[in-house]
Amino acid sequence: MDISVVIPLLNEEESLNELHAWIKRVMSENSFSYEIIFVDDGSTDHSWNVICDLKKADNNIKAIRFRRNYGKSPALHCAFKRAEGDVIITMDADLQDSPDEIPDLYKKIKEEGFDLVSGWKKKRYDPLSKTIPTKLFNATARKVSGVMLHDFNCGLKSYRKDVVKNIEIYNDMHRYVPYLAKIAGFSKIGEKEVQHRARKYGKSKFGLSRFVNGYLDLLTLWFLSVFGRKPMHFFGLWGSVMFFLGLLAAVAVGASKLYAISKGIPHPLVTNSPYFYIALTMMILGTQLFLAGFLGEIVSRNSSDRNDYKIEEEL
Repeated sequence: MDISVVIPLLNEEESLNELHAWIKRVMSENSFSYEIIFVDDGSTDHSWNVICDLKKADNNIKAIRFRRNYGKSPALHCAFKRAEGDVIITMDADLQDSPDEIPDLYKKIKEEGFDLVSGWKKKRYDPLSKTIPTKLFNATARKVSGVMLHDFNCGLKSYRKDVVKNIEIYNDMHRYVPYLAKIAGFSKIGEKEVQHRARKYGKSKFGLSRFVNGYLDLLTLWFLSVFGRKPMHFFGLWGSVMFFLGLLAAVAVGASKLYAISKGIPHPLVTNSPYFYIALTMMILGTQLFLAGFLGEIVSRNSSDRNDYKIEEEL
């Protein structure tokens, strides 16, 4: 099979028929073998009924329905497990992503050899309250991840099948699929400028809170990618540094007291010095960081995927 089109959705009953007809036309014009995987993420409207009607008329459709709203990442995760196409293309169900981009996204993977191609909506039809935070978010994501994309959060992407079968998307990590792919060893990541269409039906399901959550998820992903398998290298190092600096400071405070006593110089109690408490605090924090690294190392050593390495080929 050439293409699997994955479409997560929430309350998009108005757009589904039009989107399906559009995708079907594009596939027919390009003679692609394909499947469409709809994932109903707990819709409260008639989206599922529309999908069921489409399924009766088109055997190329697969569908998943969640009992409640879990989010876009779980929807993609479940669809990726079921996808059978050589190239997997994800797109939103609100008609803001154009199915006419599918042939070029497919060629980027099959003919130009990319592992993943992300859409870049250079010209957007969003208000400034959305576009400015988006630009800041993407700039931060580029800096932290090292993946030079203009639009991490674009729902229109194409993947080589091996990519989606070797990454795990959870929580709200769908924003960082290119970074997850890079961590998994897929280095040929590109982008393609795509059309951004104004929303035709309904309203956006995402608020400004996604930017705050996005930054937190990015920090989590960066930390896990760098220190996830070796937590002692971070916590143990900085814990040891803080402990020994605190110890040296405590020794210095004690030595100054002993020196004053030996010379008969009046000197206040050690506990009256603020440096004593600073030193004590550093030693306590250093010990806690070291223990955190030690516990993290124990958890890592007992993890079921500790030796789950991504092997590309074996002869």
